[in-house]
Amino acid sequence: MENLKGKVAIITGASSGIGEVTALELTKAGAKVVLGARRADRLEALAKKITDAGGEALWAVCDVTVREQVDKLAALAHEKYGRVDILINNAGIMLLSFMRNRHVDEWDKMIDVNIKGVLYAVAAVLPIMREQKSGIIVNISSVAGKRVLPSAAVYSGTKFALNAITEGLRQELSADDGIRVTSIQPGAVATELITHVTDAEAAKRAEMLDQIRILDAQDVAAAIVFAVSQPPHVNVNEVTLIPGDQRN
Repeated sequence: MENLKGKVAIITGASSGIGEVTALELTKAGAKVVLGARRADRLEALAKKITDAGGEALWAVCDVTVREQVDKLAALAHEKYGRVDILINNAGIMLLSFMRNRHVDEWDKMIDVNIKGVLYAVAAVLPIMREQKSGIIVNISSVAGKRVLPSAAVYSGTKFALNAITEGLRQELSADDGIRVTSIQPGAVATELITHVTDAEAAKRAEMLDQIRILDAQDVAAAIVFAVSQPPHVNVNEVTLIPGDQRN
């Protein structure tokens, strides 16, 4: 992982799950991390764990739906280290529900976090990366961005949108600005996401995941580290990984 030594990585949604494990793996490989999420206590504990192990970490409370907070997270990284090499857009929510049950407020939340939150972060780092003529933007999407299942219509819609945004960014930025763009598309992962579902019908359907061996956050973190550790002439466009037992 020589390519990651001294690199500066911003991670949103870093207080748990994929974001937390990715932060630990990147610092093990020599990167410096700037952590953003809403839970200050979790961020502080993670930063301490990293620094106690000899790594380097900064953190700031960051709700990705608030553009000013996202801008401040990017500014923190740039002011401290003078550059931003990697952005990992990991913050996301999966509020599964059947559309007939009209969880409209939850639809709004998914659009705000899964789409607008990513756009805010991209907007915050683009001037820095374009000036450097280098950088990697990693958007954490989902296999739900390729196919739609019952109760996942709006969630899938946000991930379809994210995949389109990611590919558009790659086409626009990679050749002219030296900024690589990657989409990571996991299947079912053992994170907190499923615990946030409030639709009783959707939650019951999600119980089927108990019947298979789903991915760990570590599995997804390994894919992220692989993508960002490639040499500058290699762009990993997308990585799709699903549990071996997952049929759809």
